[in-house]
Amino acid sequence: MTGFLTQFVSFALSIITSVAMLFAPVTEAMNLTNYMFAESFEQIEYDEDRLVPTEDADGWVFNTDRPLKIVQLTDIHIAGGALSKGFDRAAINAAAAMLTAEKPDLVILTGDMVYPVPLQGGTLNNEVSTKLLIRLLETLGVYYAPLFGNHDTEAYSTHTRDQIGDVWGSDELEYSLFKKGPEDVDGVGNYIIKVKNSQGIIKNALFCIDSNDYRKDDLLGITGNYDNLHDNQIEWYRTKVNEIHAANTAINPAEPMFTSLAFFHIPLEEFGIAWEEYKANGADTEDVKYIEGEHRETTCSSPFADNFFETVLELGSTKAIFCGHDHINNGIIEYKGVKLVYGMSIDYIAYVTTAFIGYQRGCTVITVDGQELEVSLENYYQDKYESKYLKEFLAMN
Repeated sequence: MTGFLTQFVSFALSIITSVAMLFAPVTEAMNLTNYMFAESFEQIEYDEDRLVPTEDADGWVFNTDRPLKIVQLTDIHIAGGALSKGFDRAAINAAAAMLTAEKPDLVILTGDMVYPVPLQGGTLNNEVSTKLLIRLLETLGVYYAPLFGNHDTEAYSTHTRDQIGDVWGSDELEYSLFKKGPEDVDGVGNYIIKVKNSQGIIKNALFCIDSNDYRKDDLLGITGNYDNLHDNQIEWYRTKVNEIHAANTAINPAEPMFTSLAFFHIPLEEFGIAWEEYKANGADTEDVKYIEGEHRETTCSSPFADNFFETVLELGSTKAIFCGHDHINNGIIEYKGVKLVYGMSIDYIAYVTTAFIGYQRGCTVITVDGQELEVSLENYYQDKYESKYLKEFLAMN
Protein backbone atom coordinates (compact mmCIF):
# COMPACT_ATOMS: atom_id res chain seq x y z
CA MET A 1 0.00 0.00 0.00
CA THR A 2 1.06 3.58 -0.55
CA GLY A 3 1.56 5.80 2.49
CA PHE A 4 -1.64 7.72 1.74
CA LEU A 5 -3.68 4.55 1.32
CA THR A 6 -2.31 3.11 4.55
CA GLN A 7 -3.28 6.27 6.44
CA PHE A 8 -6.73 6.26 4.85
CA VAL A 9 -7.34 2.62 5.78
CA SER A 10 -6.18 3.30 9.36
CA PHE A 11 -8.51 6.31 9.62
CA ALA A 12 -11.44 4.40 8.14
CA LEU A 13 -10.94 1.51 10.55
CA SER A 14 -10.89 3.89 13.51
CA ILE A 15 -14.19 5.46 12.40
CA ILE A 16 -15.77 2.04 11.85
CA THR A 17 -14.64 0.81 15.27
CA SER A 18 -15.94 3.96 16.97
CA VAL A 19 -19.38 3.56 15.40
CA ALA A 20 -19.56 -0.07 16.50
CA MET A 21 -18.54 0.75 20.08
CA LEU A 22 -21.10 3.53 20.27
CA PHE A 23 -23.93 1.14 19.47
CA ALA A 24 -22.63 -1.89 21.42
CA PRO A 25 -25.13 -1.76 24.36
CA VAL A 26 -28.13 -1.38 22.04
CA THR A 27 -26.78 -4.11 19.75
CA GLU A 28 -26.78 -6.67 22.57
CA ALA A 29 -30.43 -5.98 23.38
CA MET A 30 -31.49 -6.05 19.72
CA ASN A 31 -29.78 -9.38 19.13
CA LEU A 32 -31.49 -10.97 22.11
CA THR A 33 -34.91 -10.18 20.66
CA ASN A 34 -33.93 -11.37 17.18
CA TYR A 35 -32.52 -14.64 18.56
CA MET A 36 -35.90 -15.22 20.17
CA PHE A 37 -37.59 -14.32 16.89
CA ALA A 38 -35.46 -16.84 14.97
CA GLU A 39 -36.44 -19.55 17.46
CA SER A 40 -40.15 -18.75 17.17
CA PHE A 41 -40.67 -20.59 13.86
CA GLU A 42 -41.98 -24.13 13.61
CA GLN A 43 -39.74 -26.97 12.48
CA ILE A 44 -40.34 -27.90 8.83
CA GLU A 45 -42.57 -30.97 8.48
CA TYR A 46 -40.92 -33.47 6.14
CA ASP A 47 -42.35 -36.69 4.69
CA GLU A 48 -41.20 -40.09 5.89
CA ASP A 49 -38.70 -40.39 3.02
CA ARG A 50 -36.64 -37.46 4.22
CA LEU A 51 -33.00 -37.86 3.21
CA VAL A 52 -30.27 -37.87 5.86
CA PRO A 53 -26.74 -37.34 4.49
CA THR A 54 -23.70 -39.36 5.49
CA GLU A 55 -20.17 -38.01 5.73
CA ASP A 56 -17.26 -38.84 3.44
CA ALA A 57 -13.75 -37.50 2.82
CA ASP A 58 -14.90 -34.72 0.47
CA GLY A 59 -17.99 -33.59 2.36
CA TRP A 60 -21.36 -35.32 2.47
CA VAL A 61 -23.40 -37.88 0.52
CA PHE A 62 -27.14 -38.17 -0.03
CA ASN A 63 -27.95 -41.78 -0.86
CA THR A 64 -31.10 -41.90 -2.96
CA ASP A 65 -32.68 -42.96 -6.24
CA ARG A 66 -35.13 -40.08 -6.21
CA PRO A 67 -34.50 -36.47 -7.28
CA LEU A 68 -32.74 -34.10 -4.86
CA LYS A 69 -34.48 -30.80 -4.18
CA ILE A 70 -32.24 -27.84 -3.39
CA VAL A 71 -33.09 -24.26 -2.49
CA GLN A 72 -30.45 -21.61 -3.10
CA LEU A 73 -30.59 -18.59 -0.80
CA THR A 74 -28.16 -15.77 -1.40
CA ASP A 75 -27.25 -12.37 0.01
CA ILE A 76 -29.44 -12.72 3.08
CA HIS A 77 -27.39 -9.98 4.78
CA ILE A 78 -28.09 -10.48 8.47
CA ALA A 79 -26.28 -7.49 10.01
CA GLY A 80 -26.91 -8.27 13.68
CA GLY A 81 -26.50 -4.71 14.89
CA ALA A 82 -28.26 -1.88 16.68
CA LEU A 83 -29.33 -0.29 13.39
CA SER A 84 -30.54 -3.45 11.66
CA LYS A 85 -33.23 -5.02 13.83
CA GLY A 86 -36.05 -4.47 11.33
CA PHE A 87 -33.93 -5.44 8.33
CA ASP A 88 -32.73 -8.62 10.05
CA ARG A 89 -36.21 -9.58 11.17
CA ALA A 90 -37.59 -9.12 7.66
CA ALA A 91 -34.78 -11.26 6.19
CA ILE A 92 -35.32 -14.01 8.78
CA ASN A 93 -39.06 -13.92 8.10
CA ALA A 94 -38.53 -14.27 4.34
CA ALA A 95 -36.03 -17.12 4.60
CA ALA A 96 -38.24 -19.04 7.02
CA ALA A 97 -41.35 -18.65 4.83
CA MET A 98 -39.67 -19.88 1.66
CA LEU A 99 -37.86 -22.82 3.24
CA THR A 100 -41.00 -23.92 5.10
CA ALA A 101 -43.02 -23.91 1.87
CA GLU A 102 -40.41 -25.55 -0.37
CA LYS A 103 -39.26 -28.23 2.13
CA PRO A 104 -35.93 -28.79 0.36
CA ASP A 105 -33.61 -31.70 1.01
CA LEU A 106 -30.84 -29.12 1.18
CA VAL A 107 -30.45 -25.34 1.24
CA ILE A 108 -27.24 -23.91 -0.23
CA LEU A 109 -26.32 -20.42 0.97
CA THR A 110 -24.21 -18.74 -1.71
CA GLY A 111 -22.50 -16.10 0.38
CA ASP A 112 -23.08 -12.75 2.03
CA MET A 113 -25.13 -14.57 4.60
CA VAL A 114 -24.25 -11.84 7.07
CA TYR A 115 -23.43 -8.16 6.69
CA PRO A 116 -21.18 -6.75 9.46
CA VAL A 117 -21.01 -3.24 8.00
CA PRO A 118 -21.24 -0.91 11.03
CA LEU A 119 -22.22 2.27 9.19
CA GLN A 120 -25.42 0.47 8.13
CA GLY A 121 -25.89 -2.24 10.74
CA GLY A 122 -24.14 -0.76 13.75
CA THR A 123 -21.74 -3.60 14.57
CA LEU A 124 -18.46 -5.23 13.58
CA ASN A 125 -19.39 -8.58 15.09
CA ASN A 126 -19.85 -11.11 12.30
CA GLU A 127 -19.97 -14.02 14.76
CA VAL A 128 -23.20 -12.75 16.35
CA SER A 129 -24.94 -12.32 12.99
CA THR A 130 -23.69 -15.73 11.83
CA LYS A 131 -25.08 -17.40 14.94
CA LEU A 132 -28.40 -15.61 14.45
CA LEU A 133 -28.82 -17.15 10.98
CA ILE A 134 -27.67 -20.53 12.28
CA ARG A 135 -30.28 -20.32 15.02
CA LEU A 136 -32.99 -19.96 12.37
CA LEU A 137 -31.72 -22.84 10.21
CA GLU A 138 -31.33 -25.20 13.16
CA THR A 139 -34.81 -24.27 14.39
CA LEU A 140 -36.28 -25.05 10.96
CA GLY A 141 -34.42 -28.35 10.90
CA VAL A 142 -33.21 -28.11 7.28
CA TYR A 143 -29.83 -29.37 6.10
CA TYR A 144 -27.76 -26.40 4.98
CA ALA A 145 -24.50 -25.89 3.12
CA PRO A 146 -23.04 -22.37 3.55
CA LEU A 147 -20.25 -20.81 1.52
CA PHE A 148 -18.64 -17.43 1.96
CA GLY A 149 -19.14 -14.16 0.10
CA ASN A 150 -17.14 -10.97 0.38
CA HIS A 151 -19.21 -9.51 3.25
CA ASP A 152 -19.22 -12.54 5.58
CA THR A 153 -15.75 -11.74 6.88
CA GLU A 154 -14.76 -8.13 6.20
CA ALA A 155 -11.26 -6.91 7.05
CA TYR A 156 -12.73 -4.92 9.94
CA SER A 157 -14.96 -7.75 11.24
CA THR A 158 -14.33 -9.19 14.68
CA HIS A 159 -13.74 -12.71 13.33
CA THR A 160 -11.68 -14.05 10.43
CA ARG A 161 -12.86 -16.37 7.68
CA ASP A 162 -11.18 -19.30 9.39
CA GLN A 163 -12.86 -18.49 12.72
CA ILE A 164 -16.30 -18.11 11.16
CA GLY A 165 -15.66 -21.40 9.36
CA ASP A 166 -15.33 -22.98 12.81
CA VAL A 167 -18.72 -21.52 13.75
CA TRP A 168 -20.48 -22.95 10.67
CA GLY A 169 -18.66 -26.28 11.04
CA SER A 170 -19.22 -26.76 14.77
CA ASP A 171 -19.93 -30.34 15.87
CA GLU A 172 -22.73 -28.96 18.02
CA LEU A 173 -24.81 -28.15 14.93
CA GLU A 174 -27.19 -30.88 13.81
CA TYR A 175 -27.93 -29.76 10.26
CA SER A 176 -24.82 -27.92 9.03
CA LEU A 177 -22.92 -29.62 6.19
CA PHE A 178 -20.14 -27.03 6.08
CA LYS A 179 -16.57 -28.20 5.60
CA LYS A 180 -13.48 -26.01 5.53
CA GLY A 181 -11.99 -28.14 2.78
CA PRO A 182 -8.39 -29.13 2.02
CA GLU A 183 -5.75 -27.04 3.77
CA ASP A 184 -3.62 -26.83 0.62
CA VAL A 185 -6.43 -25.23 -1.39
CA ASP A 186 -7.08 -21.49 -1.08
CA GLY A 187 -10.28 -20.28 0.56
CA VAL A 188 -12.34 -21.59 3.46
CA GLY A 189 -15.21 -23.83 2.44
CA ASN A 190 -14.27 -25.87 -0.64
CA TYR A 191 -16.25 -29.08 -0.35
CA ILE A 192 -18.52 -31.44 -2.27
CA ILE A 193 -21.99 -32.82 -1.60
CA LYS A 194 -22.65 -35.96 -3.62
CA VAL A 195 -25.83 -37.77 -4.61
CA LYS A 196 -25.29 -41.53 -4.89
CA ASN A 197 -27.83 -44.08 -6.15
CA SER A 198 -28.47 -47.62 -4.90
CA GLN A 199 -25.94 -49.03 -7.39
CA GLY A 200 -23.21 -46.92 -5.79
CA ILE A 201 -23.01 -44.55 -8.76
CA ILE A 202 -22.48 -40.88 -7.93
CA LYS A 203 -25.12 -39.40 -10.20
CA ASN A 204 -24.65 -35.80 -9.07
CA ALA A 205 -22.07 -33.67 -7.26
CA LEU A 206 -22.57 -30.21 -5.83
CA PHE A 207 -19.31 -28.25 -5.74
CA CYS A 208 -19.32 -25.60 -3.00
CA ILE A 209 -16.42 -23.22 -3.62
CA ASP A 210 -15.12 -20.15 -1.79
CA SER A 211 -14.81 -17.39 -4.42
CA ASN A 212 -12.72 -15.39 -1.89
CA ASP A 213 -13.41 -11.69 -1.29
CA TYR A 214 -11.14 -8.78 -2.28
CA ARG A 215 -7.73 -8.38 -3.82
CA LYS A 216 -4.97 -7.22 -1.46
CA ASP A 217 -5.04 -3.67 -2.83
CA ASP A 218 -8.72 -3.33 -1.85
CA LEU A 219 -8.56 -4.26 1.82
CA LEU A 220 -11.82 -2.57 2.81
CA GLY A 221 -13.72 -3.43 -0.35
CA ILE A 222 -14.12 0.22 -1.27
CA THR A 223 -13.16 0.01 -4.95
CA GLY A 224 -14.92 -3.26 -5.73
CA ASN A 225 -11.66 -4.95 -6.70
CA TYR A 226 -13.02 -8.44 -6.17
CA ASP A 227 -11.06 -11.66 -6.12
CA ASN A 228 -11.76 -14.75 -8.21
CA LEU A 229 -11.25 -18.50 -8.08
CA HIS A 230 -7.57 -19.33 -7.59
CA ASP A 231 -5.59 -21.77 -9.68
CA ASN A 232 -5.33 -24.38 -6.92
CA GLN A 233 -9.11 -24.27 -6.41
CA ILE A 234 -9.66 -24.91 -10.10
CA GLU A 235 -7.15 -27.75 -10.02
CA TRP A 236 -8.96 -29.19 -6.98
CA TYR A 237 -12.21 -29.06 -8.96
CA ARG A 238 -10.58 -30.79 -11.94
CA THR A 239 -9.09 -33.52 -9.76
CA LYS A 240 -12.39 -34.23 -8.01
CA VAL A 241 -14.39 -34.38 -11.25
CA ASN A 242 -11.93 -36.91 -12.63
CA GLU A 243 -11.91 -38.92 -9.38
CA ILE A 244 -15.70 -39.14 -9.25
CA HIS A 245 -15.94 -40.19 -12.91
CA ALA A 246 -13.22 -42.82 -12.37
CA ALA A 247 -15.08 -44.21 -9.34
CA ASN A 248 -18.28 -44.46 -11.39
CA THR A 249 -16.64 -46.19 -14.35
CA ALA A 250 -14.98 -48.65 -11.97
CA ILE A 251 -18.52 -49.81 -11.15
CA ASN A 252 -19.88 -49.51 -14.69
CA PRO A 253 -17.34 -48.92 -17.50
CA ALA A 254 -20.11 -47.51 -19.73
CA GLU A 255 -21.24 -44.95 -17.15
CA PRO A 256 -21.47 -41.48 -18.77
CA MET A 257 -20.01 -38.38 -17.16
CA PHE A 258 -22.03 -37.48 -14.07
CA THR A 259 -23.82 -34.13 -13.79
CA SER A 260 -22.42 -31.60 -11.35
CA LEU A 261 -23.45 -28.12 -10.23
CA ALA A 262 -21.12 -25.38 -8.97
CA PHE A 263 -22.01 -22.87 -6.27
CA PHE A 264 -20.04 -19.77 -5.25
CA HIS A 265 -20.66 -16.11 -4.51
CA ILE A 266 -18.85 -13.79 -6.93
CA PRO A 267 -19.95 -14.33 -10.56
CA LEU A 268 -17.50 -15.30 -13.27
CA GLU A 269 -16.83 -12.78 -16.02
CA GLU A 270 -18.78 -15.10 -18.32
CA PHE A 271 -22.00 -14.03 -16.58
CA GLY A 272 -21.48 -10.49 -17.87
CA ILE A 273 -20.26 -11.64 -21.29
CA ALA A 274 -23.34 -13.80 -21.84
CA TRP A 275 -25.87 -11.19 -20.75
CA GLU A 276 -24.23 -8.39 -22.76
CA GLU A 277 -24.19 -10.56 -25.88
CA TYR A 278 -27.86 -11.34 -25.42
CA LYS A 279 -28.80 -7.69 -24.88
CA ALA A 280 -26.66 -6.50 -27.80
CA ASN A 281 -28.43 -8.89 -30.17
CA GLY A 282 -31.88 -8.61 -28.63
CA ALA A 283 -32.27 -12.35 -29.07
CA ASP A 284 -30.57 -15.70 -28.56
CA THR A 285 -27.30 -16.32 -30.38
CA GLU A 286 -25.28 -19.42 -31.18
CA ASP A 287 -23.64 -19.30 -27.74
CA VAL A 288 -26.35 -17.61 -25.64
CA LYS A 289 -29.87 -18.71 -24.80
CA TYR A 290 -32.09 -16.64 -22.52
CA ILE A 291 -34.12 -18.65 -20.00
CA GLU A 292 -35.69 -16.27 -17.46
CA GLY A 293 -35.16 -13.25 -15.24
CA GLU A 294 -33.35 -9.93 -15.59
CA HIS A 295 -29.82 -8.50 -15.69
CA ARG A 296 -30.35 -5.04 -14.15
CA GLU A 297 -26.86 -4.02 -13.02
CA THR A 298 -23.30 -4.40 -14.23
CA THR A 299 -21.81 -7.80 -13.45
CA CYS A 300 -19.44 -7.28 -10.51
CA SER A 301 -16.97 -10.04 -11.29
CA SER A 302 -13.26 -9.92 -10.63
CA PRO A 303 -11.21 -7.78 -13.06
CA PHE A 304 -8.74 -10.68 -13.08
CA ALA A 305 -9.73 -13.54 -15.36
CA ASP A 306 -9.52 -17.16 -14.29
CA ASN A 307 -9.99 -20.33 -16.34
CA PHE A 308 -12.74 -21.98 -14.31
CA PHE A 309 -15.35 -21.71 -17.06
CA GLU A 310 -12.91 -23.07 -19.64
CA THR A 311 -12.24 -25.99 -17.29
CA VAL A 312 -15.99 -26.59 -16.92
CA LEU A 313 -16.34 -26.81 -20.71
CA GLU A 314 -13.33 -29.09 -21.00
CA LEU A 315 -14.50 -31.60 -18.38
CA GLY A 316 -18.17 -31.58 -19.37
CA SER A 317 -19.58 -32.37 -15.95
CA THR A 318 -20.94 -29.08 -14.62
CA LYS A 319 -24.24 -28.10 -16.26
CA ALA A 320 -25.06 -25.04 -14.14
CA ILE A 321 -23.21 -22.43 -12.07
CA PHE A 322 -25.03 -20.59 -9.28
CA CYS A 323 -23.91 -17.32 -7.71
CA GLY A 324 -25.20 -14.23 -5.91
CA HIS A 325 -23.37 -10.96 -5.22
CA ASP A 326 -25.21 -8.72 -7.71
CA HIS A 327 -28.43 -8.34 -5.75
CA ILE A 328 -30.77 -7.17 -8.49
CA ASN A 329 -29.40 -9.42 -11.21
CA ASN A 330 -31.79 -12.32 -10.91
CA GLY A 331 -31.80 -14.36 -14.08
CA ILE A 332 -30.83 -17.55 -15.85
CA ILE A 333 -28.98 -17.53 -19.14
CA GLU A 334 -27.29 -20.42 -20.91
CA TYR A 335 -23.80 -19.80 -22.23
CA LYS A 336 -22.07 -22.42 -24.36
CA GLY A 337 -24.39 -25.06 -22.94
CA VAL A 338 -23.92 -24.16 -19.26
CA LYS A 339 -26.68 -22.46 -17.25
CA LEU A 340 -25.42 -19.34 -15.47
CA VAL A 341 -27.79 -18.62 -12.60
CA TYR A 342 -28.03 -15.42 -10.61
CA GLY A 343 -30.00 -16.50 -7.55
CA MET A 344 -32.84 -14.42 -6.15
CA SER A 345 -31.49 -12.35 -3.24
CA ILE A 346 -33.07 -11.57 0.13
CA ASP A 347 -31.14 -8.36 0.93
CA TYR A 348 -33.01 -5.68 2.85
CA ILE A 349 -30.08 -3.50 3.91
CA ALA A 350 -27.10 -3.34 1.54
CA TYR A 351 -28.79 -1.56 -1.37
CA VAL A 352 -30.63 1.51 -0.08
CA THR A 353 -33.90 0.96 -1.93
CA THR A 354 -34.26 -2.82 -1.90
CA ALA A 355 -35.98 -2.98 1.48
CA PHE A 356 -39.03 -1.41 -0.13
CA ILE A 357 -39.11 -3.29 -3.46
CA GLY A 358 -39.58 -6.95 -4.13
CA TYR A 359 -38.87 -7.96 -7.71
CA GLN A 360 -35.42 -9.29 -6.73
CA ARG A 361 -36.38 -11.00 -3.47
CA GLY A 362 -36.87 -14.74 -3.38
CA CYS A 363 -35.10 -18.06 -3.75
CA THR A 364 -33.89 -20.42 -6.46
CA VAL A 365 -35.45 -23.89 -6.57
CA ILE A 366 -33.31 -26.63 -8.09
CA THR A 367 -34.27 -30.24 -8.76
CA VAL A 368 -31.53 -32.57 -9.97
CA ASP A 369 -31.82 -36.26 -10.81
CA GLY A 370 -28.85 -37.65 -12.72
CA GLN A 371 -28.81 -35.94 -16.10
CA GLU A 372 -32.13 -34.19 -15.44
CA LEU A 373 -31.94 -30.63 -14.09
CA GLU A 374 -34.71 -28.12 -13.41
CA VAL A 375 -34.07 -24.58 -12.14
CA SER A 376 -36.62 -21.87 -11.40
CA LEU A 377 -36.46 -18.43 -9.80
CA GLU A 378 -39.22 -18.02 -7.21
CA ASN A 379 -40.28 -14.58 -6.02
CA TYR A 380 -40.99 -14.23 -2.30
CA TYR A 381 -44.23 -12.31 -2.86
CA GLN A 382 -46.25 -15.33 -3.95
CA ASP A 383 -49.20 -16.70 -2.02
CA LYS A 384 -47.47 -20.05 -1.53
CA TYR A 385 -44.97 -18.39 0.80
CA GLU A 386 -46.99 -17.75 3.93
CA SER A 387 -44.84 -15.51 6.08
CA LYS A 388 -45.28 -15.52 9.83
CA TYR A 389 -45.62 -11.75 9.66
CA LEU A 390 -46.58 -9.39 6.85
CA LYS A 391 -44.21 -9.39 3.91
CA GLU A 392 -44.12 -5.60 3.60
CA PHE A 393 -40.96 -4.23 5.16
CA LEU A 394 -42.66 -1.29 6.85
CA ALA A 395 -44.92 -3.67 8.73
CA MET A 396 -41.86 -5.31 10.30
CA ASN A 397 -40.75 -2.17 12.17
